[in-house]
Amino acid sequence: MHFSSERRLDGDVVEREFTLGEIPGILWTPAAMSPDAVPAPLILIGHPPLGLGRMYPRLVGRARHYVAEYGFAAATIELPGCGVRPRWAAAEQARADLRRAMESVGAVGGEIIDALILPLVDRAVPEWRAALDELLSLPGIGGPVGYEGGVISIGVRLAVVEPRIVAAGFFAGSLVPAAMFEEARRVTVPLHVLLQWDDEGNDRQAALDLFDAFGSREKTLHANLGGHTGVPEFELDTGARFFARHLNADRAESGTTSAKP
Repeated sequence: MHFSSERRLDGDVVEREFTLGEIPGILWTPAAMSPDAVPAPLILIGHPPLGLGRMYPRLVGRARHYVAEYGFAAATIELPGCGVRPRWAAAEQARADLRRAMESVGAVGGEIIDALILPLVDRAVPEWRAALDELLSLPGIGGPVGYEGGVISIGVRLAVVEPRIVAAGFFAGSLVPAAMFEEARRVTVPLHVLLQWDDEGNDRQAALDLFDAFGSREKTLHANLGGHTGVPEFELDTGARFFARHLNADRAESGTTSAKP
C-alpha cells in the first residue's frame, strides 16, 4: 500500500489517498491518534460503479461523520473497470445491454443482471479483502470491521466470506442476481438496510425479498419515501449508531469508547 497524498479536513479528519497495486483508494482517520489509544474500528465504505471521482462528495460526507463524530477509521477503494482503472470489455457490454433494456422495455432480465453484477462481485471482493489486510496492519487501526453502502451484492458476498466484518449496512437500491439470494441466507452478521420506497431504478419487491432472505438474527429495515438519492440526512447518524453498537464492543471491554454511544 502506497500513500500518495495527505490533507486535513476541518482539522478533525485526516484524508490520505493510496494505491494498492493498480487499485486507488482513500483512507480517513481521526487527526489525533495517540499511540497508546485503543486501535480504531474500521468501516469499509462501498459505492456504485460510477468512479471514486464522481462519488467522492457522497463518500467523504459519510466518512467525515464516522471519523469526526464516532472515532472510527473509514476507507474505500475503486471498483474494477471504473474511474481511472482499465476498462473491462465484458462489463462495458453489460452496461450497454442494461441501458438498451431500460430504454426499450423499462425492465431488466436476469441474464443481463447476472452479466453485470456477478463478475463484478467475483473481482471486487478479493480486492476489498486485500485492502482490508493492508488497512488493518496500519498503526491506529485494529478493527472490528463494518461494511456499508455500495453494490449490495458485493456487501452480501463480503459478509459471507470475510470473518473480520462483524456488521453491515446495506443500501437496497441495486440490481440483485437470483444467485445472491442463496448467499444472503448465509449472512449472519447484524444488518441495517436502507430502502427508498419510490426508487425508480429499484425493484421494491426484490429488495424486500432479499431482506427476508438474510439469515441474520438481527436485521433492521428502514424504508423512507422518495427516490434513489433522497435518503433522509438523519439516516446517516442512524447507521453510524448501528455501527457504534457493534464495532465498539472491544473498546467498551477495554474501558475506552468512541465519541458517541
